[in-house]
Amino acid sequence: MEALLYQVFSGLANGIIYGSVALALVMIYQATHHINFAQGEMATFSTFIAWWLMQEGWGYWAAFFITVGISFVGGLLVQRIVLRPIEKAPVLTNVIVFIGLLLIFNALAGMLFDHTIKSFASPFPKDSFLATKYFSAHQIGSAGVLLVVLFALFAFFRYTSVGLAMRAAAQNPDSAKLVGIRVSWMLGLGWGLAAAIGAVAGMMVAPIVFLDPNMMAGILLYGFAGALLGGIDNPLGAVFGGLLVGVLENLLGAYVIGTELKLTVALVLIVGTLTLRPDGLFGKKVVTRV
Repeated sequence: MEALLYQVFSGLANGIIYGSVALALVMIYQATHHINFAQGEMATFSTFIAWWLMQEGWGYWAAFFITVGISFVGGLLVQRIVLRPIEKAPVLTNVIVFIGLLLIFNALAGMLFDHTIKSFASPFPKDSFLATKYFSAHQIGSAGVLLVVLFALFAFFRYTSVGLAMRAAAQNPDSAKLVGIRVSWMLGLGWGLAAAIGAVAGMMVAPIVFLDPNMMAGILLYGFAGALLGGIDNPLGAVFGGLLVGVLENLLGAYVIGTELKLTVALVLIVGTLTLRPDGLFGKKVVTRV
């Protein structure tokens, strides 16, 4: 029983990271109805920026907030410069551009920071009072950071005029334009927020898996599975889906398929969700009259 509880709680700790990645994917999907395949590479590049700032003598939290700000601006610029010209292009065009962004950010990270594996400091010391029997201090701290991000996003979208405008632009762009909302800029803000959330996820996961240009490759797959399972159009559902994926990954890896095949859990969940319940557990069913 003790071992089972450990696997469950360890899975929840991993699921926190997957949930934050899933949340970033949902942010992009709500704005554009496309999946950003470069989300993991963008998060990794942002984490390298934080690492570089700390190497230059900045404290962890100073580097953290500066990186989040830089990531927000970077995501906004990517949308305005790269993606705005293809807003009305076919889906395949957008997919090709996303894959191109993935390759570009991966190559830039390797070129600027090299491909050696680097350690990344945690802001939560091992002997901190946050540590418990089943969770490390970093795992508890990461959960707290994600909750803060969630509450901040909820307040932003619920109680601010810009947040309400972004929701309107995502749900019905044509009607939003009629009432004076600048839909294209709302899409840019959505990309900025997604990039900032991805940066937070990258900085939370780097102390666990170490930092290198391919750090987020597997994690993006788990995050994508969580987003689909919870509902690709539901931010809270995506976070819950990430937690569920983390638990299933650990339990199946420990007791059924072995740790070497854990990544296949994400693939099976993706295929199974798309086949059996495409809207996810908490997604909205969309009915279109023809």
